[in-house]
Amino acid sequence: MLNKIWAGLIIISIVYAASLDITDEWTNHYDNGHIYSLDYTASSQPGFIQLDYLNTTIKAQLHSRANHSFILIATDQPLPDPWLKVAHHQPGSNKEQIQAEVITIQPQTHQLQLRLPEIHWVKIRAITQAAFDTAEFAVKLALGLAGIMALWLGLMQIAEKSGLVFSFVKLIRPLLHKLFPEIPRDHPALGSIGLNLAANVLGLGNAATPLGIKAMQHLQQLNTHKDRASNSMCMFLALNTSSVQLLPPVTLIALMGTQVSELILPIILATCCSTLAAVIAVKLYTRAGKL
Repeated sequence: MLNKIWAGLIIISIVYAASLDITDEWTNHYDNGHIYSLDYTASSQPGFIQLDYLNTTIKAQLHSRANHSFILIATDQPLPDPWLKVAHHQPGSNKEQIQAEVITIQPQTHQLQLRLPEIHWVKIRAITQAAFDTAEFAVKLALGLAGIMALWLGLMQIAEKSGLVFSFVKLIRPLLHKLFPEIPRDHPALGSIGLNLAANVLGLGNAATPLGIKAMQHLQQLNTHKDRASNSMCMFLALNTSSVQLLPPVTLIALMGTQVSELILPIILATCCSTLAAVIAVKLYTRAGKL
């Protein structure tokens, strides 16, 4: 369903961009084919001239090649608005200069005619470029995330088989009894909840998902009202939503690399506050009988 929504949004954006581009072509929004008649003066630098257009002096570099003349105009100087549009939307990655075609040049009268590059299908080109850039970023992120996920999931399995995770669950069992007083002490739901919280604490959000689903299944077995969530289910959902994290999420590590170390303390403080707020909210609603 989500893929269909994304496909629909992409199609709508392409149609909308095409309609805007067709309107620009119809109205000649970018003055394509317009010939500018300008006065020019020689500059003190060899090969450079100064163009006079609308009381604006524009520095340009004059080139000749095989009976064809063109000028290069740097875009880091004050330019008229139509020229700025051309500089911003011209094809190619070089936006630092405009290459304009010289139609005629008259050294005796110091006049010339030039034509700026034509601009077509700006919106469609922007959407296409954005699609390629996003696809490239998605592939890089997926490859980086796959490696980090494999590393952390492997460490999680080692910790589970060595008994470290279960030791952690045993350590927090008294806290789990206070948070989930409705669950019997030896019920397997506590083990699933403990493993899920351990995965969240270590920043393994994806690894915690199957454990969370298993814990919810156990909690549903204990639920006396099958058509609504129990207090324990609400508490478990609140803890998952605002879980304390001692290590940054693997997605963040894939994006930021070693720079993520600067966020460890803020992440711990923020998640501690969010978890405390979630627990207090659930307890208050439970005491008020609204859950």
